[in-house]
Amino acid sequence: MQSDRRRLLQYAAATAAAGALPSWSGSARSAEPIAVAGIHDASGGIDIYGRPMINCLTLAVEEINAAGGVLGRPLKLTHYDPQSNMQLYTQYATDAATKLKASVVFGGILSASREAMRPVLRRFQTLYFYSELYEGGVCDRNIFCPGSTPGQTLQKFTPFVMKRFNGKKIYTLAADYNYGQITAKWIKRYAQEHGGDVVATDFFPLDVSDFGATIRKIQAASPDIVMSVLVGGAHNAFYRQWAAAGMKPKIPMASTTFGIGNEQVLTSPEEHNGIVVPYAYFEGIESAANDSFRKKYYQRFGNNADGITEGAAMTYHSVHLWALAAAKAGTVDRMKVIQALESGLSYTGPAGTTTIDPATHHNVLDVYIAEVRDRRYDVLQSFAQQPPIDTSAVCNLVKNPSDNKQYVIDVKV
Repeated sequence: MQSDRRRLLQYAAATAAAGALPSWSGSARSAEPIAVAGIHDASGGIDIYGRPMINCLTLAVEEINAAGGVLGRPLKLTHYDPQSNMQLYTQYATDAATKLKASVVFGGILSASREAMRPVLRRFQTLYFYSELYEGGVCDRNIFCPGSTPGQTLQKFTPFVMKRFNGKKIYTLAADYNYGQITAKWIKRYAQEHGGDVVATDFFPLDVSDFGATIRKIQAASPDIVMSVLVGGAHNAFYRQWAAAGMKPKIPMASTTFGIGNEQVLTSPEEHNGIVVPYAYFEGIESAANDSFRKKYYQRFGNNADGITEGAAMTYHSVHLWALAAAKAGTVDRMKVIQALESGLSYTGPAGTTTIDPATHHNVLDVYIAEVRDRRYDVLQSFAQQPPIDTSAVCNLVKNPSDNKQYVIDVKV
């Protein structure tokens, strides 16, 4: 992450090159604000994911404003809390587009929330960033998806887990919606490619919290590894029940979701130590950029603030990518900003370098594998600049710019 001075010079150079701002000698505060909106759950069942995203959105906007704003204009941020209610997502997306007249919206957590907002924001021609990790396949020129997808993480993670735990038999537990269903298929595919197999897959609605019968099934199947794709507060009960049943030292666990809602804080070390996870960001990344970012985050929000998740860090990256694109375009006009983003724009921040892939509007990004240890994440291995291979198999917005759907990626197993 650039220092404040470096970032100010970066934005200033970009806007000056566009002929939009001759110098930074004046104050952005006197210029007409640019409206931006965040639609993230601050309450309700999935607020554990939303709160750190709200913090990082706030931090990024404050940093940009401190550095002179965008095109010499301050950003005016409005937060909406949909309270984990899909109807409110639609309502607030409409409000942000029509009443607030936001130049850009950052928001959504579950895929259902994204798909509630995406057609609304496209209809009202309001640019949209969805920054949470998800199952892949969204193909729409009006949206950018900087978070990681299974093709970026699981391709490396599945064989890593099999080697680390010296096992080939995997039992998968997944949330019963498209993220869990599709991710489970990727796990099976990559397990088979590396000589393993998924012996069973169980799916659970988000409100399920009793896993006693499931634990007995796992005991009977005797797998080498349990792979958790569980989501939400109710599903946290599994980790407690697993440890209480005495299973934790017997069968190792990996997860594609543990920690994206700061589950390491909600569970004890006895319940979570040793779980291995893959994301595009961890607080434990060792870099000057991440050290500076973490320091600013906790200074701003306090030592007891929600931990920084991938979704939060990618929200931070998204805001800076949008600001750089607006500076390059010399305007906040939606289509000109989209074209600037499609030029292969990059931002180097706490998660490393993230670069927009023009064909998919997803990011080429670094992937990290870490182990949960005493409410922290120890990074074990990293893989630089992973392309969105799953979404690129179904989406090419360069050739088909009018495409507008989420493809269900055909995961061959």
